[in-house]
Amino acid sequence: MAKKRATSGRRAKSPAWTRKAGKNQQGGLNETGRRSYERANPGSDLQPPVSRAQAKKSKKAAKRRKKFCARMQGMKEKLTSSKTAKDPNSRINKALRKWDCG
Repeated sequence: MAKKRATSGRRAKSPAWTRKAGKNQQGGLNETGRRSYERANPGSDLQPPVSRAQAKKSKKAAKRRKKFCARMQGMKEKLTSSKTAKDPNSRINKALRKWDCG
C-alpha cells in the first residue's frame, strides 16, 4: 500500500492578481496584483492606469490610454453579455471608469 503524504491541511494560495487581494475595488489591479502578475509571467511589464489628467501631461501616456479605451470598448461590445455591459460593478466597466474612458 502507498503511504499518504502528510500535509498541513493548507492549500497553496493562488497568485494575488487572481484574488481579491490583488484587485483594485475601483477597477484593474492594484500594485500587489501587478507585482504578482509580473512574478508569474516573467518579461511582462504591467503599468498603472492613465487618467485624463495624466494623459494631458504626456503624449506617450495619452496614446496608451487611447489604445486601451478603444480595445476595452470593443471587448465590452463584442465579448460581454448585455447584462454585464449594463452592470456598473462589472470588472470591465470599473476598468473603463478608472481609465476615464467614455
